[in-house]
Amino acid sequence: MRHSFFFCLWAALLLAGVASPALAFDIEAHRGGRGLFPENTLQAFAASLLWRVDTLELDVGVTRDGVLVVSHERRLHPDLARDAAGNYVAPPGPLLIELPLADVQSYDVSQIRPGSDYAKQFPEQQAPSGTNPSVRRIPTLKEVIDLVRRAGNDHVRLNIETKLDPAFPAEAPDPQRFVTLLLDLIDAEQFSGRVMIQSFDWRTLQLVQQRAPAIPTVYLTIQHGKAPNVSLTQATRWTAGFDPADHGGSLPRTIHAAGGKVWSPYFADITPELIGEAHALGLSVVVWTVNKPEDMARLIDGGVDGIISDRPDLLRSVAMQKGLVKLRGMLHLHSSEPKPPAK
Repeated sequence: MRHSFFFCLWAALLLAGVASPALAFDIEAHRGGRGLFPENTLQAFAASLLWRVDTLELDVGVTRDGVLVVSHERRLHPDLARDAAGNYVAPPGPLLIELPLADVQSYDVSQIRPGSDYAKQFPEQQAPSGTNPSVRRIPTLKEVIDLVRRAGNDHVRLNIETKLDPAFPAEAPDPQRFVTLLLDLIDAEQFSGRVMIQSFDWRTLQLVQQRAPAIPTVYLTIQHGKAPNVSLTQATRWTAGFDPADHGGSLPRTIHAAGGKVWSPYFADITPELIGEAHALGLSVVVWTVNKPEDMARLIDGGVDGIISDRPDLLRSVAMQKGLVKLRGMLHLHSSEPKPPAK
């Protein structure tokens, strides 16, 4: 795919708009679809809209001057952020909460550091050509909402993750302030009907449920690997005092008791039996982060309600093969433009 393709897509979005029907199965573009475009950038979000995703999954942090910005890390990422001289920031990178918005947006995050382990994960990711700063910088959450509005898409939602860790309270606003900033923006933009709020830190989800009960809350979990946030035998710093041991060692029952609407587990932690248990409690199950078509197909067959993926193009293809979405394709552009990547 040539770099010019994105700018044609961008123009088509802004000028023509994209319509998409409501679908039962939720196709979510992880960090905007970082398998193909720089993560959590307007470029990625615009392209994923044209893949007709249902949900743009994204992460938010807060700057020193209280602006919500779209970033997976609480810091500028050393493998993503370059200064005006083209130098990547030194590890571990400055905290967003210590920088004003103007400084945060002075960095270019449109290309992974060449040769890094991170770059090796996404060899097909395309960096933009040209110097348009809007596709190269960290966007604000408001800019993403504005993009969705300009696209004319009244179907797509945002799945917004609050990025804070109870073990590092100085690295982000406290949960009360974080949730206040987020809900105030969503309310000011009159966008509450088109968002979900997710987090590994269930404290923020509890506050959302108290203050904005109509907004669905998504309880993120990972049980295995280097950084599990839940245990089946005890409460952890992440779970806002909720202990699965009090609910028969069941995460679905714990999340139901906490008032959640959606359970979002790491895909390797889920089984058809757990999906069935969650459904019986009225919970939707949206798994993360699934990039291999065979895993997508297996999870769909197992009954998940949605999948978060770095490759929404592949996910949409598998969902079509399973009969979950209509064969509508991307927005048609001029025939001289290159075709999207092979599915």
